Amino acid sequence: MSKAVRIHAHGGPEVLSYDDVDADKPGAGQVLIRHRAIGLNFLDTYFRSGLYPAPNGLPLVPGGEAAGTVLETGEGVDWLKPGDRVAYTIPTGAYCEERVVPAERLVMIPDGVSDEQAAALMLKGLTAEYLLRRTFKVKPGDTVLFHAAAGGVGLIAGQWAKHIGATVIGTAGSAEKVALAGQHGYDHVINYRDTDFVAAVNEITAGAKCDVVYDSVGKDTFPGSLDCLKPLGMFVSFGQSSGPIPPFNMALLSQKGSLYATRPTLFTYIAKRTDLEAGAKALFDLVAAGVIDVRINQRYALKDAAKAHTDLEARKTSGATILIP
Repeated sequence: MSKAVRIHAHGGPEVLSYDDVDADKPGAGQVLIRHRAIGLNFLDTYFRSGLYPAPNGLPLVPGGEAAGTVLETGEGVDWLKPGDRVAYTIPTGAYCEERVVPAERLVMIPDGVSDEQAAALMLKGLTAEYLLRRTFKVKPGDTVLFHAAAGGVGLIAGQWAKHIGATVIGTAGSAEKVALAGQHGYDHVINYRDTDFVAAVNEITAGAKCDVVYDSVGKDTFPGSLDCLKPLGMFVSFGQSSGPIPPFNMALLSQKGSLYATRPTLFTYIAKRTDLEAGAKALFDLVAAGVIDVRINQRYALKDAAKAHTDLEARKTSGATILIP
């Protein structure tokens, strides 16, 4: 018998229940894992609330990233063995002690990267990877605006973009988070609660504005994000922590400078195993080299997942948060 956090009905954090479950045996191409650490993400709250539909209905085990140890391999899995350290990101299913995962979705955790770091990196770090290296390929000299700079993705992206050679501007919602972002690669951090971020970006860039805006906030930062872009700039909407962006006339993009806009998702970018492996290698190499510092700022027991969700949605967390089975 194993333990898992499950959702039996959509709603607030209170709908998360800590249940006894049976772990399956791995079939062909599958691996049974014992989790050592589980990442917490805003994406998890979307599945809990029903904003995103449960892939296979309810009950649902939320959670999109984790790291652990191989317990057993199924037929045809010859590149993994019991005891190997592995990590993954899959949209749901991680809030549990043990689970069966398709082997093709796993990556080996290299020396120099801890289980906790890997659990906090797979979704957030691979998100930063595809945003900065593939959705809009940031180059030396580019000017980048990244909202929620003190969040899990934001802290990784700030360090990575600075390493590339960009000028990195971030927004955050408190003095503490402004300071934290400033320690993670950001050249300028704007407290959006007491400063108009559009005016601040215009001042910082002397009116030149940004090549790209990465926006995981949504409703509260749109359309201000568009006003921070130079002509032909790109608006990248990859989340909606404040609510969905309302429908808008596409002509708005032409009016604000023939802008580009995209709504990417990680799981499209890592659908091919070759892309998953390449992204994970680029990420882990920078962590092992000390370029990207992954700080675990909050830890909760798996059974306290409801408290973790409450704190996350109240913006009481910063950086990476993990659940410990």
